Amino acid sequence: MGFIKNQQIKIAANLLEWKLKNDGMKVPERKILKAQAEKVVDEAIKITKTRGINILSILKELINKQK
Repeated sequence: MGFIKNQQIKIAANLLEWKLKNDGMKVPERKILKAQAEKVVDEAIKITKTRGINILSILKELINKQK
């Protein structure tokens, strides 16, 4: 995995953790959180290819939709 994708996964994991804490939900262990973040990043990359928008904006949008 490349450096940029690793950074995107770290950002997504931190956003997911923040979202869960903010919603008063239990935060899963880091390994599970990272797996969820990888899925979100993969989905965001697919969306950026079709829409051509900033990946960070898409990550935020996808994380806000998760519960």
